[in-house]
Amino acid sequence: MRSSGILLPISSLPSNYGIGCFSKEAYDFVDFLAEAGQSLWQILPLGQTSYGDSPYQSFSTFAGNPYFISLEDLIEEGVLTKEECDACDFGKNKNYIDYGKMYEARYPLLHKAFERSNVAGDKAYAKFCKENKSWLEDYALYMAIKADHDAASWSEWEDDIRLRKPAAMKAYKQKLATEIEFNKYMQFKFCEQWTKLKAYANSKGVSIIGDIPIYVSFDSSDAWANPKLFQFDDNCQPIAVAGCPPDGFSPTGQLWGNPLYDWEYHKQTGYEWWIERMKACYKMYDIIRIDHFRGFDEYYSIPAYEETAKFGEWMPGPGYELFEAIEKKLGKLNIIVEDLGFITDSVRALVKKTGWPNMKVLEFAFDSRDDAGPSEYIPYVYEKNSIVYTGTHDNETLYGWMDKIGKDDRKMIETYLDVKDADNKRLVHSLIALALSSVADRCVIPMQDYLCLGNEARMNEPSTLGNNWKWRVSANKLTKKLAKEIRTMSVVYGRTPKTSKTSTKSTKAADKVKETAKGSKKTKKN
Repeated sequence: MRSSGILLPISSLPSNYGIGCFSKEAYDFVDFLAEAGQSLWQILPLGQTSYGDSPYQSFSTFAGNPYFISLEDLIEEGVLTKEECDACDFGKNKNYIDYGKMYEARYPLLHKAFERSNVAGDKAYAKFCKENKSWLEDYALYMAIKADHDAASWSEWEDDIRLRKPAAMKAYKQKLATEIEFNKYMQFKFCEQWTKLKAYANSKGVSIIGDIPIYVSFDSSDAWANPKLFQFDDNCQPIAVAGCPPDGFSPTGQLWGNPLYDWEYHKQTGYEWWIERMKACYKMYDIIRIDHFRGFDEYYSIPAYEETAKFGEWMPGPGYELFEAIEKKLGKLNIIVEDLGFITDSVRALVKKTGWPNMKVLEFAFDSRDDAGPSEYIPYVYEKNSIVYTGTHDNETLYGWMDKIGKDDRKMIETYLDVKDADNKRLVHSLIALALSSVADRCVIPMQDYLCLGNEARMNEPSTLGNNWKWRVSANKLTKKLAKEIRTMSVVYGRTPKTSKTSTKSTKAADKVKETAKGSKKTKKN
């Protein structure tokens, strides 16, 4: 069945307190998607971000980002006041996140909420802690120790706790008991609020596409608590790290620095950790986009002592065996494969064997210098079992891209679209129509492209630091007029039913979800 959706991270939503979160504006955006006839909402990973603010570098592969907890909900619960929240400085520019001020303002407020919550007597909290014990205990302790060590990575801690000696573990659990409970509380509130928002989206006929990064951060509870999962030496230091080799865009390659998996160990355990990870993801998302899928076929291994990615080598990954083990335990998987970049025949074979749809990106489709035949991203070579994007979070916006491409490439686009001497805005609109009209079963358009924004709204520029992951959409941009225009295009290209018979049912279900949420808040206040 043909469908379409919008790419917009939670962090990019409008809100009152500096960053998009699970507040009223998130529910409003779901309403916007429904009005626009969209059945897919793609977000970025929901994990707790670390240095560099990237959602692909998290302190835990299981934990959620406390920044996304709605302060308004905590005000309604009576554990914060509006005056306390309004008094904080979250930054002056509503279109960009100030992560420094976010860190300084959000955590003190969340601490206050925790202290006033009496969460210890909450049965739902106790149930959450019990159900998530396998990762929550280590995560909460890790973050507490990290705070006690001025945010230093675990590799810089004293050997007794770095290597998880029993006496040190016991001592820190006693010493940091309150901070440990605080970290558990934040995860409880995150889960509670996200579950309600996801239920609301589903009741409106909107499915959530979420990312699972292939790698975890070295500075994470995963690496500290489960060193056997990774290629570490006896002192728990990486032997080799992840990245990608030199190419035309990066002469020294990309040194990501993530620890590499010990795939032989994972195989011996029946891929238990990966099964648990995927299981957790399916609680959070309806559809999972697996990032850097090539790494499961072959991964690029860089010796840990190298300062660039020039001298790495390709090593065999787990291949289909991993996904076979996961599917055997969890059933049929609803997966999207991120297979962008330089792709080999063996990767293509792996994608085909899984049967999962792969990605097509229009910004990669038009290269006038390519004499080797049609690009695999040009729409006339697509297969139905694929998902098409104008661009991803790593690309320039369409409008910004138009400003930078060469004359020959632009002419190629105009010829393909049969549009001559068009301005950027018209070309953006035409490329969106091209994606929607393609044979690909699914189509996802970044919000920035529907708004025709330039590179000031770009989400991420790979291999750079400082200006990424910050952009936010203004509430006044998400108009009924825009929703109507998107719906019209989606209907024309067969991605939205013309009739609205199902929308009445979904609206009633959505109203029920809203009322349930309101009722639970009232109960807590009373």
